[in-house]
Amino acid sequence: MEIREFEKYLGAHDASVVGDDENFETSSDSMICDPASKLVSRRFSVPASAEDIVLFINAGASSSTDLESGVKFLADEFFEGGNTFQTEEFIKRGGDCFFIYHSARLENFCYRIENLPPGEYFVDLHFVEMINILGPKGMRVFNVYMQEEKVLDHFDIYSVVGSNMPLQLVDSRVLVMDDGLLLKFEGVVGSPIVSAICIRRAPKASAPNRNNGYAVCKNCSAEIAYPLPQMNDVRMKSFANYEKTVQDLKETLKKKTDECYESWMSWTSANEELEKTRSELFKKTFHANFLEQSLEKQAVKLEDVSAKYEHEKRSWTMAIDGLEQKVKVMKRRHSVLSRDALDCVDPIPDLSKMVFAVQTLVEQCDHLKMKCHEEQMKRRKLHNELQEAKGNIRVFCRCRPLGKAEKEAGCASVINFDAAKDGELGILGNGSSKKTFKFDRVYTPKDDQVEVFSDAAPMISDLDGYNICIFAGQTGTGKTFTMEGTKENRGVNYRSLEVLFNVASERAETHTYTISVCVLEVYNEQIKDLLATETSKKDKQDPEGLQHIPGVVEAKVENIQQVWNVLQQPSRGQAVGSNNVNEHSSRSHCMLCVIVRAKNLLTEECTKSKLWLVDLAGSEWLAKTDAQGDRLKEAQNINRSLSALGDVISALANKSSHIPYRNSKLTHILQDSLGGESKTLMFVQISPSDQDLSETLSSLNFATRVRGVELGPARKQVDTGELQKTKMMRTCINLENKNKSQLDRIKELENQLELKASVHLHFEKQVSLLSEKMKLKDTSCSHLQQEVTDLEKELGERIQKSESSSLVLQNKINELERMFRERKGCLESTSQKRLSGTTETENSRFRHSNPPKLVPRTMNAAQRTAINRIKTARDPVQGIKEKDNKKKIWSR
Repeated sequence: MEIREFEKYLGAHDASVVGDDENFETSSDSMICDPASKLVSRRFSVPASAEDIVLFINAGASSSTDLESGVKFLADEFFEGGNTFQTEEFIKRGGDCFFIYHSARLENFCYRIENLPPGEYFVDLHFVEMINILGPKGMRVFNVYMQEEKVLDHFDIYSVVGSNMPLQLVDSRVLVMDDGLLLKFEGVVGSPIVSAICIRRAPKASAPNRNNGYAVCKNCSAEIAYPLPQMNDVRMKSFANYEKTVQDLKETLKKKTDECYESWMSWTSANEELEKTRSELFKKTFHANFLEQSLEKQAVKLEDVSAKYEHEKRSWTMAIDGLEQKVKVMKRRHSVLSRDALDCVDPIPDLSKMVFAVQTLVEQCDHLKMKCHEEQMKRRKLHNELQEAKGNIRVFCRCRPLGKAEKEAGCASVINFDAAKDGELGILGNGSSKKTFKFDRVYTPKDDQVEVFSDAAPMISDLDGYNICIFAGQTGTGKTFTMEGTKENRGVNYRSLEVLFNVASERAETHTYTISVCVLEVYNEQIKDLLATETSKKDKQDPEGLQHIPGVVEAKVENIQQVWNVLQQPSRGQAVGSNNVNEHSSRSHCMLCVIVRAKNLLTEECTKSKLWLVDLAGSEWLAKTDAQGDRLKEAQNINRSLSALGDVISALANKSSHIPYRNSKLTHILQDSLGGESKTLMFVQISPSDQDLSETLSSLNFATRVRGVELGPARKQVDTGELQKTKMMRTCINLENKNKSQLDRIKELENQLELKASVHLHFEKQVSLLSEKMKLKDTSCSHLQQEVTDLEKELGERIQKSESSSLVLQNKINELERMFRERKGCLESTSQKRLSGTTETENSRFRHSNPPKLVPRTMNAAQRTAINRIKTARDPVQGIKEKDNKKKIWSR
């Protein structure tokens, strides 16, 4: 506790020395903030009727307890914060319900009871000091708040009743509204503690008796009424005793303070003298230690010098003895050599000739080596040109070094790079077996990114009008490092773009280049544009047969820094996951497409080239990766697409009539790069570890098949759009030239047109005469048409009349049929034989008589002449109509 709080606490509670009763009253009065409540040092007594008790919470208890009297002690609930404490210590004056003092809640906490009906209640708090049983006072001091109002201030249980003694705060009246009851315990020194909380119904407050006071019995806690004057006298006496005690304590404190000050002054002077003595002693001791250390160092140096002298003395003695022996040996050899020199004087001329011949042979050997190296370079260049002429897919093999984890696990390398310069690679199998693979180029783990890209650079620098595809594959072997690299050590992607920008700058005077990039991702057989917000795309073929993805975002770039900025976005969006084989495995095929549009300013030739830089997803063995869920689906789609790529390669190698490009989105997009008319380069990445031997052999066998595929010679891709514009410009120029030559011809035609116009006027006059004649004929035709229409109306009326008569006849027929059915029903009641004979005769009779035939109506002579007139009049009219229709058609 801080000093000021401790002094305040002592000042508030030192009056406890007066007596037990006076001590309890004075200390409790200073702690209670609510004058209506009081502290009682007694146990909890079970009431005769438990109706007034609304809620009794046993703090820190884990279970509820029911008494026969109806009182129910609930387990600890409604609390917020704090910890529980339980003990089996004996509680003095615990009574029958001593168990409620065996548990408590500690530290800063509060109780929030929200299910109480609004009204006034009495809240009783039960305390006991069960932890600091040996004191002293002031080890546990805390405040208690009810509804945010303080009811106990600097409450110290031990200072009031000691340890293992129950103490109650009773009759604390509180008003509860709709928000419930809030009890808060905050520590001042140490942590608060409470054992039980009892909530009782409060009776309606009555007017206090102003003439009498009340006192509480120490033994039974009963309230005893006595006159107020007597109570005031008792309080005055206790107050006087309290003031006297305080005065005595102040005088004692002053004396003790003076004594402490004198002692402190004497102790300060003695301490200063002691510090001086200590400082002098420390200086002397430090000087003595320094002298001892210097003496020890000198002694050690002396011993080292003497030992060194003895050692050098022995070594020099041995060296002198050895030199003497060597001198003797040299003298003997000198004598032998002198005799040999005398013997070799004669063959010296032959020896000089032999030395000259050897030097000549060495020079010839060096010259032959240079020629051999040049021939190898020429052979490799011619081989590459031959492969390009055939259209073969060039295959470069690169092996990564063993990782740190693989070295710690004791993995061995199974790759032999003895013939790597000749493009051969050896795989060491079980025992002494060795399998050799041959590729266009083999890179050892020591080869860096510059050497790897140096062989691919010629293909990229010759990009004008050609499609090029470069891709790499096998998981956990550094394919992403080969294609992308790091910011300090760039890969094939960024170095390729650097070469393109360099070529564009070198040819700026004769060519114009427009370079743009797009980044695609094939994830779970779905094409995603990593530069666009709507990433799902579908591929289709453009009119030239090339694969085209509509709506793909093409970002135009002018330098390598813009490329780096553009490619930062796709690198964050690419799907990457971890498995048992590779911690950062690519879960999709990342495809960087560089589109180069070039125009030759001299020949006006326009070309369009595409450079595909593909980072294939890692092929995985499901038994090793142990993939599940989404990772299993991704692995299945990856293996399916790589299998489709293998099927395409096999079909191309076998020159099959059908190539299954559409089995996968990957092969469908790369159809124009794999199906011929392009240059293709494959980086096969392998692991040197013996644990990955099966994957390495599978990759090398696949690469060998790829190397044997012949795509045919690459074809230059001419930009048809630009070519069409050029053709249109030339056509316009030719038309202008033709227009100039045709001006004279137009003048001649105008003269001829004037002559024809005069002739045309003559013909128009004739046409006007003919038209007048036609009008006359039209009027006559119109009169005839009117007569025809009248006759048609008359004919229609007669036809309606005939139809009505036919309806009457039909009704008669129906009536006869009905009569026939009725007659047939009557005859069926007779015998079978008569019925059959009678029905046959009746049927024959009715068959001949029913239905009655319609008698054609006879026409008189006037009707026949009218019909003939209609027929004769209709034919000329129809002919005139047909002639008019033919004239309209020919005029159109």
